[in-house]
Amino acid sequence: MTDSEQKQWFFYLARCSDGSLYSGITVDPEKRMQMHNAGKGARYTRSRLPVTMVYSEPQPDQSSALKREAVVRKWSRKKKEELVAGGDLR
Repeated sequence: MTDSEQKQWFFYLARCSDGSLYSGITVDPEKRMQMHNAGKGARYTRSRLPVTMVYSEPQPDQSSALKREAVVRKWSRKKKEELVAGGDLR
């Protein structure tokens, strides 16, 4: 088992200052938000600071987190907002 398989992974949605939603995966949500807000995160978020995590979901491994992100990225904004509001949309 590799090191990345032993860690708890998270899928997350962050709201940017322009109201858009950014999706990603991480093993440390708090540190990832610090990186985004320091301008060291994804290129997309660098010009939309600050960002705030509005949703996170634990995943059993990196592969599952990547798959969940791929699914949610295809959703409409309305459906993503429903997830953020507390809907369990799988």
